[in-house]
Amino acid sequence: MIIKQSLFRTFYRAAFATYFSCNHLVFAAPPPFESFDQPYEIEQAIEEESLNFNEEVSRRLKVPISVQEHYAQRLEDALTDTGIVDLSPQYIAMVDRSPNVQAIFIFIRTPQATWQWVGASPVSTGKPGKFNYFQTPTGVFAHTLKNRDFRAEGTFNENHILGYGYRGMRIFDFGWVVAKRGWYPGGSSKMRLQMHATDPYHLEPLLGKAGSMGCIRIPTTLNVFFDRHGILDADYYQALAKGKKLWMLRKNLDPTTLPGRYLVIIDSATKKRPRWSALSHR
Repeated sequence: MIIKQSLFRTFYRAAFATYFSCNHLVFAAPPPFESFDQPYEIEQAIEEESLNFNEEVSRRLKVPISVQEHYAQRLEDALTDTGIVDLSPQYIAMVDRSPNVQAIFIFIRTPQATWQWVGASPVSTGKPGKFNYFQTPTGVFAHTLKNRDFRAEGTFNENHILGYGYRGMRIFDFGWVVAKRGWYPGGSSKMRLQMHATDPYHLEPLLGKAGSMGCIRIPTTLNVFFDRHGILDADYYQALAKGKKLWMLRKNLDPTTLPGRYLVIIDSATKKRPRWSALSHR
């Protein structure tokens, strides 16, 4: 049974006592799940958290259960291959860069070491063929303070495009990574891997097709969802608990109880675009 406002959630949010100083948001980091006495409190939190996606994200994909299970296994395999095991309950995002998929999948790791489906949205990843256009790299990438996020200024580029979307949209920075160059003579070099919103009028309707310079473009409402709830901000929470002031965090934060830190990128090499990812379904 889902309780919209449990005593656990009330206590948890109260523990996030917030205040603002010099335009910085400062709050206590969430307690580790090990500190909760009742396991059902974690399960209840997971049920509640998984509701937010459908309520807040407007561009969603209706992914069949069998496909959800397939991607959950791909996620498990990717983490295991990287040596990441025994994860605490937390959010994890996974992108399939296959040209015939171009989607991001949101999961929650449960206390039973299984994956709970949250939702999926269309994205755009790298489209090789032009100078400075990379193929988005695959792997497991941690969202850490080594490469701090920033926010879009909302300015137009030379093509009158809002490359990072509306002013204030958060750019999730995963640092410098090695990626395949998509222009002659090929080879590999470093690119800055970011996940961000895009022009809401010209480029967001094209999500679901490869088209970026190597970064991951996501819907505006998904960007706000990640940002507002701190979905991948576990390291940021820990820094705040130590007294650091992080200007890039929004003021009207509604913090998740399940903060994660990993973005997983795979290529399923899907040969034909599945119906659930068809552009007409968005």
